[in-house]
Amino acid sequence: MLPETKDRQGWLEDYKRKITSAEDALSHVRSYDSVYVHSNAAAPQILLDALVGRAGDLKAVRIYQLMTLGKADYALKEHADSFQVNSFFIGANIREAVNAGRANYIPVFLSEIPSLFSSGEIGIDVCLLQVSPPDAHGFCSYGVSVDCTIAARKKARIVIAEVNKQMPRTLGRAFVHVSRLDHIVETDHPVPELVADKPTDIEKAIGANVASLVEDGATLQLGIGAIPNAVLSNLMDKRNLGVHSEMLSDGIVDLLEYGVITNDAKTVLPGKVVVTFVMGTKRLYDFVDNNPLVEFQTSDYVNDPFVISQNYKMTAINSALQVDVTGQVAADSIGNLLYSGFGGQVDFIRGAAHSKQGKAIIALPSTAKSGQVSRISAMLATGAGVVTSRADVHYVVTEYGIAQLYGKTLKERARALISIAHPDFKAEIEKQCSAFTWF
Repeated sequence: MLPETKDRQGWLEDYKRKITSAEDALSHVRSYDSVYVHSNAAAPQILLDALVGRAGDLKAVRIYQLMTLGKADYALKEHADSFQVNSFFIGANIREAVNAGRANYIPVFLSEIPSLFSSGEIGIDVCLLQVSPPDAHGFCSYGVSVDCTIAARKKARIVIAEVNKQMPRTLGRAFVHVSRLDHIVETDHPVPELVADKPTDIEKAIGANVASLVEDGATLQLGIGAIPNAVLSNLMDKRNLGVHSEMLSDGIVDLLEYGVITNDAKTVLPGKVVVTFVMGTKRLYDFVDNNPLVEFQTSDYVNDPFVISQNYKMTAINSALQVDVTGQVAADSIGNLLYSGFGGQVDFIRGAAHSKQGKAIIALPSTAKSGQVSRISAMLATGAGVVTSRADVHYVVTEYGIAQLYGKTLKERARALISIAHPDFKAEIEKQCSAFTWF
């Protein structure tokens, strides 16, 4: 009989046999192992603390992760000989380590990360999870983060799970049977929350401009932060919206409760909010708990540009750190400073661009550093990497308006982008552009 169809008594006995302490569970990690860490708000902090507790016994353990909430003490300078951090996305807890050279950044599309594991291109020895308690059939849910975790878990030699009583039971392709877990550590603590800052007047203006591009019946993708929340707050007069997004934040809940988001006009999984992870407050976590409206899937499905493009009026809204006058987008770095990652920006920009009546939107404030620096520039800062190419972007939005770039010449693009730059910098940008032969 397959493990997935064992009777209740069978899996319960199996579950009880596997319960152990975090210290005992992490004793199975060996020097030079590759360890995958469950991502975002599902990072298993109790297991990670136990892993760091073994730092003195370990050498060159390779840690693979996406963004994680909570501590990342394994990235501290004093543990550099014990742990080598390799991250597909740079969160605040490892940003200093990456830029100091103690941790490594892997630039890759979120849609392609699972294949790195499943193909064996990146081998995984140990998978550290945080999951919900098992249901009556012995299945635990991956909870608030599915994304790349299933591929890593399937390839791991050892799977260690923190079973947290407070982890939401999310639905979709979001389950792992107790039989697939090697060691279980029971915990009971709140899932880490991420509270977005309230939008400033500038961010509210950006939100209003972006919202003007959203049509009734559109399917949305948004990230997290003040600008996405400002966009969402300006959509109350829209009708019959849908969601197909790598992530959800709290602002989505209001639109669902007010009936603005119905998911009826979606082409892919109509009637469902499709997502690969969520980060927000307890209100959001309570909303997704055991909610059949929200369909969790892996990132190689949710972020597949071909899948995304099948949604009618797919509208992708993403942010940037800097945009040059040709439309090149720097989103993972500020000059030579590595800041975040590719994430799903390019996946969704390209999917939306190929959607019938879709829109690919980049939204950003016109300035940085309290108005001292223009984010619209003649050229990207030295060392800045291009995440989204100038051929991919259709719209760029600031608080000063909307620049429509698709099908435009370089000169037309530059004029459009200068028009939405901060007034204090327009003349300087135009002066710098005058050195370009095409301007």
